[in-house]
Amino acid sequence: MTSGVRALVLPVSQRRSLEELAEDLDLSSGDTRSKRSAFWTMLTLSSVIAACGVLTDSTATVIGAMIIAPLSTPIMGIALGSVRRRGTGGLVVVLYACVLVIAVGMVFSQVLPDDYDLLSNSQISSRTSPGLLDLVAALATGLAGAIALARQDVAAVLPGVAIAISLVPPLVVSGVCLGRLDGWPALGALVLFVSNFFALVFGGMVIFAGLGYDRATHKAADGPARRTYAAMALLFAAVFIPLAANTALMLLLEIWTGRAKTAAQEWLANQPDASVTSVDAVSRTMHIHVRLPGDLPPVQPLLDRLRGRIPDGVPIVVDESRGRRIDAGRVGD
Repeated sequence: MTSGVRALVLPVSQRRSLEELAEDLDLSSGDTRSKRSAFWTMLTLSSVIAACGVLTDSTATVIGAMIIAPLSTPIMGIALGSVRRRGTGGLVVVLYACVLVIAVGMVFSQVLPDDYDLLSNSQISSRTSPGLLDLVAALATGLAGAIALARQDVAAVLPGVAIAISLVPPLVVSGVCLGRLDGWPALGALVLFVSNFFALVFGGMVIFAGLGYDRATHKAADGPARRTYAAMALLFAAVFIPLAANTALMLLLEIWTGRAKTAAQEWLANQPDASVTSVDAVSRTMHIHVRLPGDLPPVQPLLDRLRGRIPDGVPIVVDESRGRRIDAGRVGD
């Protein structure tokens, strides 16, 4: 970051000292007993609030959990410690915090009825399939959070930064899915958290290094050490590759669901007043939602029309508007 850009982003008159920043972000310095007591208390409460919000499908409640969740503190501490090349113990704290939040989610999952459809809950389904845009949002949040922490005059934006990044909710969702023994959604939610974690660290490292906090510790250094750059590149690759793959898969699913809708419309073309309301892919199954006044026609012609348009082996379920659900079979069987 050039001196002109650095002065624009963080004027010297508004820059917090390295000591002040480290005091806020390093849970192992200063009054560690009070810091850790506050951290674990607020993390536990935010986990409970997030679990209640997720299970009741309440966006407002989940946002409340985001605001009070303190998990970004040790994560930004990891970023600052990385550019200073000094350990803070933040990674261990984050690992224990993940275990706690996931455990809370698993406990709360026990109140759900046995036939509860996890993916019908928008708070769960929206966090089980992260893509590249989630990474971009998390990276921008990391940059904004690091700038807000380093400046004395923009602390008021920190609640907005907390809302923008999803840390505790995906861990809770992962715990809820694990408690229901639903592994794939649990893995998806965990990938979302990991991508947000790496993006926050990456964004924080970029800002803290660019603003010269590394040189405040190492006067002789002309810039961040090469291994700091290498670590940032590895962090970026670690989250970019799986999210890019998932984004590509989501694009393919969009294509396949479009083709499935066309095939279903052709299948119902001779049924008066029949229509295909929507087609979606849920947990590797294609659901075709239809509305028709009479009886459903045989489903084998539908499977025949789908063959060659979507991959063989995909299970097809037809959902009628009257509540009837028919397992049509697998494409290609």
